[in-house]
Amino acid sequence: MQSLDLLDFAWWEITEKCQLACNHCYASSGPDGSHGTMTVADWQRVISQTREAGAKMGQFIGGEPTLHPAMPQLVRHALDAGMEVEIYTNLVHVTPAMWETFRLPGVRLATSYYSDQPDEHEAITRRPTLKVTTRNIARAQDLGIPLRAGVIGVLNRQRTQQGIAVLERLGVPEIGYDDLREVGRGVRDSGPSTAQLCGNCGDRKIAISPTGDVWPCVFSRWLPVGNVRQTPLADILKGEAFAQITGQLQEEFQVRMARPCRPDPCSPDCSPSCKPANNCRPANNCAPNYSCGPCAPKDRNCNPVMSCSPNKCRPTGHK
Repeated sequence: MQSLDLLDFAWWEITEKCQLACNHCYASSGPDGSHGTMTVADWQRVISQTREAGAKMGQFIGGEPTLHPAMPQLVRHALDAGMEVEIYTNLVHVTPAMWETFRLPGVRLATSYYSDQPDEHEAITRRPTLKVTTRNIARAQDLGIPLRAGVIGVLNRQRTQQGIAVLERLGVPEIGYDDLREVGRGVRDSGPSTAQLCGNCGDRKIAISPTGDVWPCVFSRWLPVGNVRQTPLADILKGEAFAQITGQLQEEFQVRMARPCRPDPCSPDCSPSCKPANNCRPANNCAPNYSCGPCAPKDRNCNPVMSCSPNKCRPTGHK
């Protein structure tokens, strides 16, 4: 099926609906969300076009993608097209049919985790989810389903290190960390901007929304480059809007890469692009894997896998 060499990876955001109402959700999803205007046939066509554009892997996201009634069908369509599939799920409610989908060859899971304490976890997800999410992570491990987890820092003095320890005890092989991104409901100090981006947007990656809008990545939602309900994906990727926006992003990222991070991890220069752009110097406090900056509370538990973030110092209630 593959005939072009334009993509490596795509996010398919198939729904805005989610059981949770996380106060940092970059997609602003929740129980009142919809599945958008993309039909099942639209998604099947776009998945095929994603593979034809060269991508070998796609991630189903939302919202909560397992709430879309056609997700098993769409997963099988992607597998049949010759792609690997990752499903980014909160693992709050997994039906027997969904476990069957998770166990298909070529499928792996990703999930978010926040704390080892139920009250703190609930303060972030707005639902009592810690117990069920932890139980389903353990079940996925027992079933041999490939799974990775990302711990997201949202609250001040959040027990992120203890949450990572829980995941390690469960045997999760890949555990990442990210600070809150100020996009969607995650906006705190300023509106969405390129300061929230990792530096790889549009670099052989794209995201597609429930309405068909195409973005350079899921965090650059204010930069649409086309719509797959109106234009074939390959034409969007080869189009003027995509070239212009991704070109502007790359110019800005290159300027940022040429500017080393300042020693102060509260500096605006110490952004999410710092580690992916590989421009932190080991002597700097915002070097990769740096644990604790001078602005961190003295009683804060330092996390050895924490990386650069826009603002390590936040008012109470935010990280």
